[in-house]
Amino acid sequence: MPWNKNNYPDSMKNLTEEVREKAIEIANALLEEDYEEGKAIPIAIAKAEEWGSRRGKQVKQKDSE
Repeated sequence: MPWNKNNYPDSMKNLTEEVREKAIEIANALLEEDYEEGKAIPIAIAKAEEWGSRRGKQVKQKDSE
């Protein structure tokens, strides 16, 4: 099932919007390559976090207090 910015796995909810969009893009690409959702999601999150960190972007949303 392809994801988008309004419909994505719960495990991506703590990512910043920009990093989450990258994770969604990566996850969808992995699904197209026949990865199972259970493997595509954690790989996509890790790669998107790496992508954001390399660019000096905030990766995780700050907890609301």
